[in-house]
Amino acid sequence: MNFGIISIVLILIVAFLAGMEGILDQFQFHQPIVACSLIGIATGHPTECIMLGGTLQLMAMGWANVGAAVSPDAALASVASAIIFVKAGEFNQGGISNAIGIAVALATVGLVLTMLVRTLSVVIVHQADRAAENGNFAGVEFWHIVALICQGLRIAIPAMLLLFIPSSAVQGALGSLPKWFTDGMTIGGGFVVAVGYAMVINLMATKEVWPFFFLGFALAPVKELTLIATGIIGVCAAIIYLNVTQNNNGGGGSGDSGSKASGDPLGDILNDY
Repeated sequence: MNFGIISIVLILIVAFLAGMEGILDQFQFHQPIVACSLIGIATGHPTECIMLGGTLQLMAMGWANVGAAVSPDAALASVASAIIFVKAGEFNQGGISNAIGIAVALATVGLVLTMLVRTLSVVIVHQADRAAENGNFAGVEFWHIVALICQGLRIAIPAMLLLFIPSSAVQGALGSLPKWFTDGMTIGGGFVVAVGYAMVINLMATKEVWPFFFLGFALAPVKELTLIATGIIGVCAAIIYLNVTQNNNGGGGSGDSGSKASGDPLGDILNDY
């Protein structure tokens, strides 16, 4: 599949934003569910790319920076895998498994790219320091923007290279993957999905949140409910829960709110809030 000019421009914009958001963490453009969905909209395959992004998001939930150890690059994995997925044209579970396998490899490659950009950022920071010593606030802002642009180009340039690779070459490369690799990635992807769900359940495994968990399962089979309706029900249930909790903690008084601990630190923080 070859992309038009408009699609190429939109994909590069998404890739650039994803590269910046991998550092900023403000609008979460680098998250797979967001980046893959936007690329799917740009290429005319939103449903297929949302499925890819959702599967990859469950893997990326376990990717986190720990101290000096940098997590795999979710931005490059999201953008590159979505482009390869669309160019391959295999919109099925097998195509998603192949794209996921490539995404994991590209996430590791993204670590090398971010190391190069971070090394370049050291030089940029020194330039910003010189501007600060001279009282040049515009210069400090300029070098901050330059550093941020470098992070965006870190994803946009590989995305541009992938866009100009012929679709036949992508399909041929994916078709040449050995069966043990594709089957292994399918099995491994299933394990990772289970781990992602386990992480979510572990975060919400409190007596305050379990009712909402089971309520979601009860409402899921109701096909007449749209996502908006389900969201409204969730918000209303949360508001009712907060009101009941506040009344049980002393009828709105602040003196008793901190005296009753639920055993869940996050729940206590929400109750105090």
